[in-house]
Amino acid sequence: MPHRTALPLTPEEADGLPLDIAAMRASARRLLVQDAEPISPEDLGILAVLLRDHIQQLIPEVEAATLGLPKDDIPLACALACVGEARMRLRLGAGDTAPVRLSVAVKLSRSVNALCDHLVNLGGDHT
Repeated sequence: MPHRTALPLTPEEADGLPLDIAAMRASARRLLVQDAEPISPEDLGILAVLLRDHIQQLIPEVEAATLGLPKDDIPLACALACVGEARMRLRLGAGDTAPVRLSVAVKLSRSVNALCDHLVNLGGDHT
């Protein structure tokens, strides 16, 4: 019997819930660690959807954490550059071949990890 995977929350359901940075980092780590275990094509597709969802949740949080920073603040510039990169990666297609799908998922993982770093560094109070 195949196992079921929970669907991501709708924006309305997720509104007001705290972000789980540790879980987001764990999702990203599945592809970023040096000795990452191989992942099935089905699990890779599910993970890519989850990573895209994480990015969509993180972007507004990082942007909100930059509010009030001076315009010439270096952490502000770095965080906003990361947000721009993450938005670009959200526009990437799923990929036509297994290597391209893996490459896209790795890029999404890197964006999740970087956005989590910026959120924590900017003082976002998330667990």
